[in-house]
Amino acid sequence: MVWCEDMDHEQRQGAALLRLLHLLWLLPYSRTAPEAPTLAWRDELQNHTFLHTMYCQNWSPSIGLLEAYDGDQLFSFNFSQNTRVPRLPEFADWAQKSGDMPTISFDKAFCQAMIEEIGPKLEGQIPVSRGIPMVDVFTLKPLEFGKPNMLVCFISNLFPPTLTVNWWHHLDPVEGIGPTFVSAVDGFSFQAFSYLNFTPAPSDLFSCVVTHEIDNYTAIAYWVPHDALPSDLLENVLCGVAFGLGMLGIIVGLVLIVYFRKPCS
Repeated sequence: MVWCEDMDHEQRQGAALLRLLHLLWLLPYSRTAPEAPTLAWRDELQNHTFLHTMYCQNWSPSIGLLEAYDGDQLFSFNFSQNTRVPRLPEFADWAQKSGDMPTISFDKAFCQAMIEEIGPKLEGQIPVSRGIPMVDVFTLKPLEFGKPNMLVCFISNLFPPTLTVNWWHHLDPVEGIGPTFVSAVDGFSFQAFSYLNFTPAPSDLFSCVVTHEIDNYTAIAYWVPHDALPSDLLENVLCGVAFGLGMLGIIVGLVLIVYFRKPCS
């Protein structure tokens, strides 16, 4: 009887474990490098964090792997080609290292098994965590009319990491947009960037439309020129101000000379 009770207890623990495992695909899988013990003579050194985040989901992309160092993304992973993709060309040599491929393959298989086998059994029993995307648009360089620049659409509070980004100029869609870059941040959330090359004009009106595919929630951020002058007008204004200040200095100097040359009464 005691043995049967133990078996029943173990079965209940197993069922509870399955429910907990289901949570693993609702949250991104992250590993951080352990902190080294602090030594007295190394108090002035700064600790660094390497973040290795893998996620899988029912939406697109179905699986992803992101790696960051001190909050700056270094690599993403192309699972169709089983290769790391460096964010910057300078990281290309590091991307060739493949010593952890067996671990990545295991994580991928485990993640997909969670969705395909355990997920349907617990459908509707565990709420899915969702973040409402927050969108902001700004220029990469200081705004100056008539000179090439880049608009940056920054999406934060993104979870799960599935979205589409579209750019509009007034009422017309913008074609030829580059890929959207997604990166993981601390706190089990994600952020994304979309870039648009353009030459600003005073009448511009751009909008970045972000759709969160899990619930079709749409967030829109607008951009219009603020506190900017056309480059030729800006040069004329600066020259005029400089000329005015120069003339003022000459007048003040003449007044002081005349004043101090007057005989004392």
